[in-house]
Amino acid sequence: MDTAEFTPEWLALRESADAAARARELLDPLRAHLADAPSPGGGLVIRDLGCGTGSMGRWLARRLPGPQCWILHDRDPALLARAAAGINGPTGDGSPVTTVAERRDITRLDPGQLAGTSLVTASALLDLLTADEVNGLAEACTRARCAVLLTISVAGRVELHPADPLDTEIAAAFDDHQRRVTGGRRLLGPDAAVVTAAVFAHRGARVQVRPSPWRLGADQAALTAEWLRGWVGAACEQRPDLVPRARDYLRRRLDECAAGTLLVVVHHDDVLALPGGRR
Repeated sequence: MDTAEFTPEWLALRESADAAARARELLDPLRAHLADAPSPGGGLVIRDLGCGTGSMGRWLARRLPGPQCWILHDRDPALLARAAAGINGPTGDGSPVTTVAERRDITRLDPGQLAGTSLVTASALLDLLTADEVNGLAEACTRARCAVLLTISVAGRVELHPADPLDTEIAAAFDDHQRRVTGGRRLLGPDAAVVTAAVFAHRGARVQVRPSPWRLGADQAALTAEWLRGWVGAACEQRPDLVPRARDYLRRRLDECAAGTLLVVVHHDDVLALPGGRR
């Protein structure tokens, strides 16, 4: 899977914003399902796809009850080691958490590999997948009857206050970059949550989609500045003709960020897919 590199520094910078944004209203139906579908081993087996430094586990483990075994998947062995050490519980009712690190291609999971899995989860991953990869994930998870919680997928909507005449053009170029073809793969980008919800529903899953926006103000200036650089940079990579205007735009926006006068809302969606009727 050919995805952009995610440095530990960037993942640490965004962790609190991701945690604040995730749609907590999806947790009640998830908990109810997990309570009605106990794992054969008596605890939850949770697979975290593209786990990074383990931020999803640090957020979710304490919001679910009972013993949990987190099986962490990532292509980067250094991130895997950091994640395995960083998810240490306890769970929502004080039970222990154990971790297992597996370096594996998450786009090639099959139902046999998911046997015994209670939940498949991921954060900031969906928009980096292709339609075929999402289809494969949905097929594997629905056949294995796993619950699925996929969070912080870009939705293609950004709000900046105060507004700037170049906002819309930068945003459109960024969205086109998110849908680019890379390594022979056409990424879903901002279409990911809609496509994912549809393919899981087609396979009989009960699907809910909820918004999970970043709301970045003066207290998140470091994250906002780094996001701005990446957002504008991706737009210019997609449309080099924007570079002369985007250079001045980025300078203005960074000045506003440093002054604490810039507010940014970056829209994301979270998707919950629960198994349908018993077979």
